[in-house]
Amino acid sequence: MKIYLVGGAVRDKLLGLPIKERDWVVVGATVTDMLQQGFRQVGKDFPVFLHPKTNEEYALARVERKTRPGYTGFEFDTSPSVSLEEDLQRRDLTINAMAETSTGELVDPYHGQKDLAEKKLRHVSVAFVEDPVRILRVARFAARFSKLGFTVAVETNQLMNEMVMSGEIDALVAERVWKELERALAEDHPEQFFHVLETCGALSKLFAPLDLDLSALTCAVSFTDDTSVRFASLLRQDSLEQLKVFFERYRVPSDYRELAVLVSKYLAAYQHAPELKADELVQLLQNADAFRRPDRFKKYLLACKACSPKSYSDWLLKCLQAAASVDAKKFAAELQGKAIADRIFQERVKKISTLRQA
Repeated sequence: MKIYLVGGAVRDKLLGLPIKERDWVVVGATVTDMLQQGFRQVGKDFPVFLHPKTNEEYALARVERKTRPGYTGFEFDTSPSVSLEEDLQRRDLTINAMAETSTGELVDPYHGQKDLAEKKLRHVSVAFVEDPVRILRVARFAARFSKLGFTVAVETNQLMNEMVMSGEIDALVAERVWKELERALAEDHPEQFFHVLETCGALSKLFAPLDLDLSALTCAVSFTDDTSVRFASLLRQDSLEQLKVFFERYRVPSDYRELAVLVSKYLAAYQHAPELKADELVQLLQNADAFRRPDRFKKYLLACKACSPKSYSDWLLKCLQAAASVDAKKFAAELQGKAIADRIFQERVKKISTLRQA
């Protein structure tokens, strides 16, 4: 049995970047061998184990055989005869196909270190075309390493284009698309994710007919790392129906959905905030549910700021603070039914009118 550090930990170490997590490959072992040493088995598709003390992941070396379309269409061989080189060959990019021995020696059969030096995202083998998720992963790595000057190798982009043309990309499942999109939005240059997808022809397949506002996304990145705000800035649409179709298609989480809808519906109100009358401002605050959910309203303001040439966030926050100072409980003791809501609305209008006169 031999154990090797593999993948991102090796890559990031060579790049001088912090290592966030470490993954290991075990060569020459069986499931029984791992269990006898106290490892806990996890994973449904192939044997992966958690170390009894560190909880880091250890996977048996494996090779894959394509059996049907999509990223799940594989059969795996995890027998002790599978070599480290065979395991590394199934990986997506050369920079992710390096290993390190227990003594720190680099194992680099596919020239990942050379591609690190040349700042290239290059596929390991033609088997790259068998898994459509790799298109998204390459785009995500472009978003991550763009700041270091990395670009996609011409031949890798060509393979990605062939996967789109052949329809292999159509086998992507919703959960994987959303997972890679959310991860990409958290990177330093998420706009590169979409540029790479556009270059290989995948963007229109995955995001049509939506209009993506990459300039707003880039602006949002400059002042927030909140991925839901970045998402809402990117996907602000005139057609809410198209937006809702996209949500259902990729099973977008509710917090992302709500914020994107809020921005799409009320961006125009944000952009005309100084011109709105006091009662219109109160109506905006109520429509945005700002009194009950002020934190979400602040995210709405951030996303609108990214989509607008001028920022009115400070003014709208002051309006919210003034209107929220109205003591609603006081009117509940004096009035009944709709009269309570009407009185609260009127008092909030007065607060904002006073704020304007200050």
